[in-house]
Amino acid sequence: MESSSEEHQPKHTRDVQQQFPAEGDETFEKEGQWDGSDVLVNGNGKECFSVEELFEKVAIPRWQDQITLRALVVSAILGGFFCIITHKLSLTVGIIPSLNVSAGLLGFFMIKFWNGVFTRLNFWSRPFTRQENTVVQTCVVACYGIAFSGGFGTYLLGLDDNTYKKIGASFPGNRAVDVKTPALGWIFAFIFTVSFLGILVIVPLSKIMILKYRLTYPSGTATAILINSFHTPEGAKTAKKQVKCLAKTMGLSFFFSFFKWFYSGDGESACGFDNFPTLGLKALNNKFLFDFNLTYVGAGMICPHIVNVSVLLGAIISWGIMWPLISTAGWYDKSFKGSNFRGLYGYKVFVAIALILGDGLYNFIKVVVVSVWFMYKHYKTDLLPITAGADSRDGVLTTDEKKRNETFLKGRIPFWLASSCYIGLAAISTGVIPQIFPPMRWYFVMTCYILAPVLAFCNAYGTGLTDWSLSSTYGKIGLFVFAAWAGAGNGGVVAGLAACGVMMTIVSTASDLMQDFKTGYLTRSSPRSMFVAQIVGTFLGCVLAPLTFWMFWKAFPIGDENGQYKAPYAVIYRQMAIIGVQGFSALPAHCLELCYAFFAMAVVVNGIRDLLPKKYSKYIPIPMAMAIPFYIGAYFAIDMFIGTVIVFIWQQLNRKKSEIYVPAFASGLICGDGLWAVPSAILALAKVDPPLCMMFYPSSVAATISSKFG
Repeated sequence: MESSSEEHQPKHTRDVQQQFPAEGDETFEKEGQWDGSDVLVNGNGKECFSVEELFEKVAIPRWQDQITLRALVVSAILGGFFCIITHKLSLTVGIIPSLNVSAGLLGFFMIKFWNGVFTRLNFWSRPFTRQENTVVQTCVVACYGIAFSGGFGTYLLGLDDNTYKKIGASFPGNRAVDVKTPALGWIFAFIFTVSFLGILVIVPLSKIMILKYRLTYPSGTATAILINSFHTPEGAKTAKKQVKCLAKTMGLSFFFSFFKWFYSGDGESACGFDNFPTLGLKALNNKFLFDFNLTYVGAGMICPHIVNVSVLLGAIISWGIMWPLISTAGWYDKSFKGSNFRGLYGYKVFVAIALILGDGLYNFIKVVVVSVWFMYKHYKTDLLPITAGADSRDGVLTTDEKKRNETFLKGRIPFWLASSCYIGLAAISTGVIPQIFPPMRWYFVMTCYILAPVLAFCNAYGTGLTDWSLSSTYGKIGLFVFAAWAGAGNGGVVAGLAACGVMMTIVSTASDLMQDFKTGYLTRSSPRSMFVAQIVGTFLGCVLAPLTFWMFWKAFPIGDENGQYKAPYAVIYRQMAIIGVQGFSALPAHCLELCYAFFAMAVVVNGIRDLLPKKYSKYIPIPMAMAIPFYIGAYFAIDMFIGTVIVFIWQQLNRKKSEIYVPAFASGLICGDGLWAVPSAILALAKVDPPLCMMFYPSSVAATISSKFG
């Protein structure tokens, strides 16, 4: 929704350049009441533009002028930064909160800072508009979106030799030939080949989604409201306060991470705050601890309360009840330790998979049914074609809506251009992907690209209704289908994981772009500038996401069960591919029965959430969130729960201030710890170990050690 303060100000004399900046140093003033038909004059009394003309000429720049050099530079800096944060979260716990607010806020701050520097140096700087702010946000989100959909912590890493060894050569269906170790060359080739198709496939449908069906796209709408608010005098003041809060918490988080590093030892021992027995040594053995990780605290502050409570509930059910009981039940040979799937590890992974699949399948069916129903309703109402001057429902549009429609229709991408580019890139991809992954036959790839437009439409439509992108669910469906199609003897595991990547990237990019189109529609940004921003952001992501991942890959032991970067989803995705090829086999006793039970539980719990009234359903846990700690432990669940407690208390004390500062405070915690990943990686590559190792023992053992070395 556009801010009315952009059209009217309650002052009789005002600096018009503050709201409608004109080129040059002249300050335009207007005496008396201000309405759109009045004429603005400059200090010399010369007639300039009417407010309406100035709004059209300056506040709504041409689409080419919405994409500036400084916007691209800022986008590249922030895109690389957010790629690092995304990789860190993906390789540790797999929960990646929305960073759109952080991207919009930091983009606003950095360009304001850029303009301030140029002003001090007496250089002219182009006025900063909300359209340019939207371009920056779109570029950054597209860039770090590649770090998520590129599978650096999921399907691509599931192909690695370490993941193969972690599952074990003796596990049926886990073959040594179904391995492809990460290398920058083939990663670049694959990411560049598949990442742009999702943009092209959904562009022809933008008019239907935004103007005809008028889908809400809650995240895109919220981002637009945020950006519109920044570009008002009051919103700019609030943004400055938020930036100061973000800067302070980011500095605190960075230096605290630096402080923790001193006590973390050489990485081979259980040293430092990551192994601090907050709840006691016995709880530490069951991974119940607060490990002072401010990234997870920040993630907990951003995520809804029910997500954090669900994660903690899953940790209590698994590590607090199930795993201790199963370990004493005699269901498996105790000699199978560590990551052996015939031991306790098998229960952890497969029960988590059952919960994830149950939740994903339920929501997939629900979103498809809801989408079909709404499309049927739209069809029955016999909607009129959308024009700039008439509403499709009641024949009346407000002035703002007319202007938005005019901007949106004027800047649409031609259908022939998008479709021909899609066909051309699909043909190239059909030839390239089998060279990277030989089991992924050319007709597998072609089938993916034939199905992709339908799946992309379904996901984009469902996201517009529910704000829930099911890109990972579509990826998992592709994984099972193509793994089974290829078969065990023909590299089904590799084919399944590669197909998962193709489907997930296209579907995810398509829904992200439609969210951006909604943001652009509400900020009166041209669809062409949104399209170009998405292309540029995707290109930046294709370069920066592999490079930042490579920094982690070279500096840290990725996939080490006892290390910081466990990469939990790599094992889960490879196991899903093995299930697609082999089925459930060689599992420990009663594991399959537990999988059935938790799959059914996920479906039932989701059904209860949907059937209950909203005032009760908001207290029902989310199975997908519950599944995550089943595999990797309870430590991050406690961190996130502390984050949600902080927000809850803040809301009770001062709800208005909490709404302003919580996103900035949480983003600062995440960004500061993410920023520390860069010097931490440099120190690791230089073989510089922390000087101290802080460990904890029972008093009796500590006394023995003290007497021995004292």
